[in-house]
Amino acid sequence: MTQRRIAQTLEELPDMTELFSRSGEEFIQAILDGDLAGPPIGETLGFTLHDVSKGRVVFEGTPEFRATNPLRTVHGGWYGTILDSCMACAVQTTLPKGSTYTTLEYKINVVRSIPLGMTVHAVGTVQHVGRSTGVAVGELRGKEDGKLYATGSTTCIVMQMPKD
Repeated sequence: MTQRRIAQTLEELPDMTELFSRSGEEFIQAILDGDLAGPPIGETLGFTLHDVSKGRVVFEGTPEFRATNPLRTVHGGWYGTILDSCMACAVQTTLPKGSTYTTLEYKINVVRSIPLGMTVHAVGTVQHVGRSTGVAVGELRGKEDGKLYATGSTTCIVMQMPKD
């Protein structure tokens, strides 16, 4: 298994030149392969990049106590963050060199509570990517039980590298 690096400082994150010098799929694959440092949000919230292909990205995560709300259940922000990550990264895998994206809006539907300590897969799948927007959907399912825990949808804005 490849040792994945997580950025510990802002300087360790890939710079914009690095981002724009690869296709979106190459960029995300380089993070999965450990060639580029990944963002620290995954370490903070307990999820990692698990699989990458064009138009599809899978994150694997296990919510822990630190992700609970006052009701002692997994906070909705945890669902939202892992789903936003897989859906938006799926959009990125379809982008050519010189392009990037950011989430314009996303929506999640929590179907059932994830038990603490249960490992889940967040699968993002692209539905459409055009010149200025990308649309993807996501599912959060138990790794062992296969149950659906949440769904999501996103719209991303697609941007081109600034011309000098």
